Amino acid sequence: QVQLVESGGGLVHTGDSLRLSCLASGRTFSSYVMAWFRQAPGKEREFVAAISRYGRGTIYADSVKGRFTISRDNAKNAVYLQMNNLKPEDTAVYYCASGTAVVPDRGRYDDWGQGTQVTVSS
Repeated sequence: QVQLVESGGGLVHTGDSLRLSCLASGRTFSSYVMAWFRQAPGKEREFVAAISRYGRGTIYADSVKGRFTISRDNAKNAVYLQMNNLKPEDTAVYYCASGTAVVPDRGRYDDWGQGTQVTVSS
């Protein structure tokens, strides 16, 4: 089990950028695939991006491809989500999660953070 804490959310305008961070506890961070999901009001939690254990492989949702970049620093037990050219439809609570496979399936991730709010105004 790993404890996850997200930060970096906020209120921005269309076209702005934000960088989310997720810090993990424990000494086995590099054992986990890490991912970002998001949940908008009234909608189900949806996949955003995932990264393999050593960062060599990444996958993205079509809606963020080309705008968002997931990365990780195993020495710091951290995973990041760089979000550029933000749109109002990106407004959501963003969660990081740990798992064992680089897949977009929510059910394949075991541990979750509490989330950080991102609001994009038009």
